[in-house]
Amino acid sequence: MTEQMQANSGASPYVSVRWQGDSLGQLELLDQTLLPEQVRMIPIQSVEQAHEAIVALRVRGAPAIGIAAAYAVVTGMQPLFHRRASIEESVSQARSLCDYLATSRPTAVNLFWALDRMRRIIARNSNVASAVELTNQLLREARQIHDEDRRMCHAIGEFGASLFEPGSGILTHCNTGGLATAEFGTALAAILTAHYQGKQIQVYADETRPLLQGARLTMWELQQHGVPSTLICDSMAAQVMREGRVQYVIVGADRITARGDTANKIGTYGLAVLARYHQIPFFVAAPSSTFDLTIIDGADIPIEQRKSEEITAAFGKRTAPLDIQVYNPAFDVTPAELITAIITEVGVIHPVSEDRVRSIAGRGLSSVE
Repeated sequence: MTEQMQANSGASPYVSVRWQGDSLGQLELLDQTLLPEQVRMIPIQSVEQAHEAIVALRVRGAPAIGIAAAYAVVTGMQPLFHRRASIEESVSQARSLCDYLATSRPTAVNLFWALDRMRRIIARNSNVASAVELTNQLLREARQIHDEDRRMCHAIGEFGASLFEPGSGILTHCNTGGLATAEFGTALAAILTAHYQGKQIQVYADETRPLLQGARLTMWELQQHGVPSTLICDSMAAQVMREGRVQYVIVGADRITARGDTANKIGTYGLAVLARYHQIPFFVAAPSSTFDLTIIDGADIPIEQRKSEEITAAFGKRTAPLDIQVYNPAFDVTPAELITAIITEVGVIHPVSEDRVRSIAGRGLSSVE
């Protein structure tokens, strides 16, 4: 970003994940289940609490989940300090922590990517003198993951904003901003960058059923940055496209395959189909850490199934009869052929093909290995 843009858009007035102090410090998360009514950072005092926070969506968004999990490994190592555990016990504990945190959510590949990086640090430091020394190295890696994501977000924002014409209407789905990442976001980073460049964009945000991440979180973030924006129900997307209010659709991703098939919040696939019918460019924005080049076909991406109560009694109010069958996948998969371009921190993948994905995303992945 230019210095003037940094002065105007700078750091967000909120953060999703924060580490306070040294290796005996504390992980803090912005509890996103309380937004938009309350803005509250919650202290994470155990790895079990971190696991629960990820499952319960107190922290959410693929990059933010990976960052939180990396810091949670450090949190889980702290009890070893007081009893002066041996390095053998410390290494075993660190590996167990990574395995445990990996069970929290199955679809967001950034979680596994971040934990794999922590495992490499464990392997490289298996002969150090103490649990404290090992934990110091783990904290250093977690901070590196956090800092890298900040840089990735701003780079994605620059690449993405360059694709938008001034005065455009842009539709987005779920939440892809600073709440879902280290700072600024992925798809929302492109929107925010275009806004701060003075492109006079108008944003339409789907409410994103059943947990309303678009209504509760994206609209809140857009409001914090002063972006002209309008909330719509998910079922209104076709109508705003038909009326010509939208010239682009941009979404994030939780996992992208080697051919470009993309898993994202449920409802994304339908938007891609609608965009194709209305001849509207459909963009996906994600860092290279969201690519899983071991998978070719999107059908092989594991899809998380959420509790039925999220549909039948969301936010504590029952909206459906008791004792009914409910199907509640958290994500769907958009095939590569419906995606106009994928925006990464190292460039734009267009057209979306396996060769292009492996070339561009692979360049980003190799830079942090």
